Amino acid sequence: MSKLGTTDLDVYGLCLGGNVFGWTADEASSFAILDAYAQAGGNFIDTADAYGHRVNGEGGLSEELLGRWFASRGNRSSIVLATKVAAKKNRPGLGAANILAAADESLARLGTDYIDLYYAHRDDPEVPLEETLGAFDELVRAGKVRYIAASNYTAPRLAEALAVSEREGFARYSALQNHYNLLERAEYEADTAPFLAQESIPSLPYFGLARGFLAGKYRPGVEVESVRAEGVAKYRDERGYATLAVLDEVAAAHKVPVASVSLAWLAAQPTVAAPIASARTVDQLAELLPSVGLTLSAEEIAALNSASA
Repeated sequence: MSKLGTTDLDVYGLCLGGNVFGWTADEASSFAILDAYAQAGGNFIDTADAYGHRVNGEGGLSEELLGRWFASRGNRSSIVLATKVAAKKNRPGLGAANILAAADESLARLGTDYIDLYYAHRDDPEVPLEETLGAFDELVRAGKVRYIAASNYTAPRLAEALAVSEREGFARYSALQNHYNLLERAEYEADTAPFLAQESIPSLPYFGLARGFLAGKYRPGVEVESVRAEGVAKYRDERGYATLAVLDEVAAAHKVPVASVSLAWLAAQPTVAAPIASARTVDQLAELLPSVGLTLSAEEIAALNSASA
């Protein structure tokens, strides 16, 4: 466990993504995954009010499922819970009224009276940052939210938000959730990482396994039955397969799954607090867990950097 940035949240080195709960993982499978993650020492779960929208058109399913898990296991206080607002079909955007209403609805679905980390799921340039951050600050002052964070914000926009919080005395974004992995490096490393380092804000990257490609499932000539297969097509090129080849070598050297090496590379990046990854089965989760505590050598990181550059 380590502190998340400047917060007092102690988090496990792998954040479990809740996007699959109630979607590609039914309730029984989801509970088994959650139980296995907690038994391994995991305590950091990421969801959103919009998750589940592919099933019911609205979302809320992942939060509801997690609420039932917390109730059945009696373990809410031992979990660092993150959820998000702004992308749910009937709760769009970052207007103050929407944020306050969405938070109460999320709390009800989750069966809890507080959220540890509450994200702006995506930027909303139509709403002044003063309004958005004022609403988040109101939730923090009311004790409904412990810390706030941003997702899918550019570095310049995050800088604007921090300046508003400083000027107005509002709660400050304390983490950034962004798209970053071995095959999606350019924007993050050029613009975002230097700013996060400057501001001591930790990153929690999503799609850490490039929709499954960096787990080693997709090989030349192999077709994979997955809802994510279409999104993986862009990685199935010379660079992608060269990166997989190095991942294979490193995984063999450490006797761990390829997926865990991909996540360990992310965790080794200076601004990353914990990568986010999801699993549809307990077997898939078992491929992710060895990333926690896996230390790659400087030579291994350099080889992965070179192959994926």
